Amino acid sequence: MADGIYRKILHARLRGQLSYRGSFLLDCLAQAIAQGGELVVILVLFNRITALGGFSVTEVLLVYALASTAFGMSDLFAGQLNALPMYIREGTFDVLLLRPLGTLPQLMASDLPLKRIGRVFSGLVVLGYALLHNDVVWTPWSVGLLLVTPVAGAVIFSGIWVLACSVCFWLVDGQELANTVTYGSNTFTSYPISVYSGWLRRLMAFVVPGAFVAYYPALALLDKTDPLGAPAWLGWVAPLVAALVAGLAGITWTFAVRHYRGTGS
Repeated sequence: MADGIYRKILHARLRGQLSYRGSFLLDCLAQAIAQGGELVVILVLFNRITALGGFSVTEVLLVYALASTAFGMSDLFAGQLNALPMYIREGTFDVLLLRPLGTLPQLMASDLPLKRIGRVFSGLVVLGYALLHNDVVWTPWSVGLLLVTPVAGAVIFSGIWVLACSVCFWLVDGQELANTVTYGSNTFTSYPISVYSGWLRRLMAFVVPGAFVAYYPALALLDKTDPLGAPAWLGWVAPLVAALVAGLAGITWTFAVRHYRGTGS
């Protein structure tokens, strides 16, 4: 029954967005351009240098493309969580609690901004270019890795989104802190982690964990040794990491909702 309700809600949202196709296409283009901001930075950097963190321009583009595609997919389904602080401040979240549906699926289904497909499209275009200009040895394993990596990355990003936004149950105005983690992770994963140093790399690569979105899978696809000396098998564990992040996000969200007491206003 719940699945049917969600399908009806999403169908209504999508039908409304596609009613004005010209506006929809322009919105998709704007989203693609916005996602391409980091791409411009990468290209400008390689006008001055020949390698970045031990990676050539085409190799960096592969990392960027995998991360960009994953983030675009995550933003499409989990970006609605950015509205959580407003739900809490206005007391609208209490309405979600009264319905016989999960609060997290309700939030995620509250809107499905199809225009964010532009972000996914932008990443896929760069991914196609990067694959054509890198020496990838194609085997059934590498094809499977290529197909699974963006999905696993999207799950990791979405789990990070849930974890970061859960803070808003205790810090009602904690959206900026959440954005630092979510959108900051998008920027971080667009580059090889070898360009970072110290605590930032350890935090964003393994605690968050952004390195498994694109960096390690890209190394596996390129059959490239990690400049930092990490074992090669890390390139194949993104689905496991995604499952762990999703599980932790679910537990954290459930705990936060159970201890939610409203804003008192």
